[in-house]
Amino acid sequence: MTRLSLALLAVLAAGSVALVTSQHQARKLFGELEYEQERARSLEVEFGQLQLESSTWAMHTRVEQIAIRSLKMASPEAGRTEIVQRSETGQRSETGQPAPAERRQ
Repeated sequence: MTRLSLALLAVLAAGSVALVTSQHQARKLFGELEYEQERARSLEVEFGQLQLESSTWAMHTRVEQIAIRSLKMASPEAGRTEIVQRSETGQRSETGQPAPAERRQ
């Protein structure tokens, strides 16, 4: 009976240590999970801010102002612009001239 009691006591002690170890590991992993979820939320906020900044930098009026001020660019005069219409087939006309989409200046 004494041997059986000692064996049961050893099994009980081992089970208790395993229980405490697994609970400690679970708490530790839960803490890590909370940390990573907070980090994910902060990264989502930063991503939103970067998208906003990117759209601000790419605004047409801002790009146009930089082109005018820094690069000294200007819009072409009305007489120097030509509207080219795209042909459906992209083939040459019967006169041998390129279709309007193929003309270059």
